[in-house]
Amino acid sequence: MNGFTYLTGVVTLELDAEKCNGCRMCMTVCPHAVFEMGNKRAVIRHKDFCMECGACAKNCPEGAITVKSGVGCAAGIINGILRGTEPTCDCDSGGSCC
Repeated sequence: MNGFTYLTGVVTLELDAEKCNGCRMCMTVCPHAVFEMGNKRAVIRHKDFCMECGACAKNCPEGAITVKSGVGCAAGIINGILRGTEPTCDCDSGGSCC
């Protein structure tokens, strides 16, 4: 993957490095090379490359990865722009996106 991003700074992807066992499953299933290995654990290399498909979270045996899979915040932001309203991506409900 060579730098294809959706919207910068809105991805819901999170990694708890302490839970990671270094199995590399996230690297195997990620279609956009978001992860790499560092100190025998996964690290997020290119968070903005994430399309929030959820493959990494669903395949992580340790539950170290979380992401709101589906259309994510990008759709909320785009809908807000099209409607002339604020984004509706659950950020005001304690989420860490946007």
